[in-house]
Amino acid sequence: MSEYPRLLHTVLDTTDVRGLAEFYRVLLGLQYRPGDAPPGDGEADDVDWLVLTTEDGTRVLAFQGVASLTRTTWPDDTVPMQLHLDLTVPDREALEQQRRRAEDLGAELLSDRTDDPDEPLYVFADPAGHPFCIFVG
Repeated sequence: MSEYPRLLHTVLDTTDVRGLAEFYRVLLGLQYRPGDAPPGDGEADDVDWLVLTTEDGTRVLAFQGVASLTRTTWPDDTVPMQLHLDLTVPDREALEQQRRRAEDLGAELLSDRTDDPDEPLYVFADPAGHPFCIFVG
């Protein structure tokens, strides 16, 4: 028996479970947990919980349906972030490539700190409004 609990995955609330799961599946190159893949043509997709994993089945992110969700107002602290994801890339070229990919997938650029010589980064909001950073690390 372990003396510490193990983190299984991070769960994000969303009003569009499949939409947000698809955003992160494509952005991060993840896959659905068995049984969570999108249904076939003409089948209903009324889900309130989905899990994304790595290729070896390690759980990474889960998505939980909620009726409403107030977007963060960051950098204004009226509605704080409360949680954000940090994603890294190896160099500035990859940073720019991933910026384009994130925006093409529906992310909104919130802050551009690429002029920071020690830690160039972008802060985005995903389609549900959850902040995430991509930085050279």
